[in-house]
Amino acid sequence: MSIRVLHSGLLTTIQDVGRYGSQKYGVIVSGAMDSYSLRLANLLVGNQENEAALEITLFGTTLQFDEDTLLAITGGDFLTTIDGLKAQLWRPILIKKNSILKFHSAIKGSRAYVAFAGGIDIPEIMGSKSTYMRANIGGFKGRALKKGDILSTLDVGEIGNKLIQRLKKEDATWSVDFNNLISFDDNQLIRVLKGTEFNRFDRKSQINFFEKPYTITVQSDRMGYRLDGTPLSLSENFDLLSEGVTFGTVQIPSSGQPIILMADRQTTGGYPKIAQVITADLPSLAQLQPTSTIRFKEVTLAEAENAIYTNEQSIKNIKNAIHYKIFSN
Repeated sequence: MSIRVLHSGLLTTIQDVGRYGSQKYGVIVSGAMDSYSLRLANLLVGNQENEAALEITLFGTTLQFDEDTLLAITGGDFLTTIDGLKAQLWRPILIKKNSILKFHSAIKGSRAYVAFAGGIDIPEIMGSKSTYMRANIGGFKGRALKKGDILSTLDVGEIGNKLIQRLKKEDATWSVDFNNLISFDDNQLIRVLKGTEFNRFDRKSQINFFEKPYTITVQSDRMGYRLDGTPLSLSENFDLLSEGVTFGTVQIPSSGQPIILMADRQTTGGYPKIAQVITADLPSLAQLQPTSTIRFKEVTLAEAENAIYTNEQSIKNIKNAIHYKIFSN
């Protein structure tokens, strides 16, 4: 089956869970900004959780299908329509031949995900299909999608075929509950661990970091969220060698305004690190739009570990529930 891009949107790329194991060569991880939405979209169409899907940012693409296609839409609400009628989110959808799937402007969240049964037929580069745009590797020709691009899908598996047979008889009346996993609120409390240089910031900055709000600026992108708020400063200047960084590392450059590194972050960084966003909160952080407000809350390592364990158990339960829905009766 093939899918034609009628409109590219602001930024639509192919992403999976990321390109791990190559940072030592200077190759970034990339991958979905909101990994939970991507994983759930794949589960809803019978794919492996790490299969590649489309990531659509802020206002969306328009697609046309040359055959009946099983898909799922998760993430932010883009007032998505199928042939002009509202599309259902967080559930499997059997879209008909020649139908047009259109994403409008995001009214909740900032990123939507579309998974296709069988997955997208593109080669893996260094073990991943994710698009690394600055190096032009992965995804569709190493770039964002453009008008006229045609995507192909792989063969549908057993679960996907079972779903298709069911959906030919009646539309799915159920959806997955994502509320315990992802927040789409405009203003969020993001949990963090203290960074390796936290104690090198002056006391006032340490207090302000946790007590003052910060706004996501329009200069933010997949590489990093630039924040605007109360400037933070060191107790004294010092030289810092570049060190490894990861998704959610909060750096403070000379301006004093925090930068949160995101999915397309560099492999190393030389700015002082005041905090690290916990893994469980990264998908919610990724769904914040420019001008949204963040406050930071310190948690312990044990609390961070418990949060990710709880979320993984929730995803496992959702997976089991989907299988039950498909194979019962």
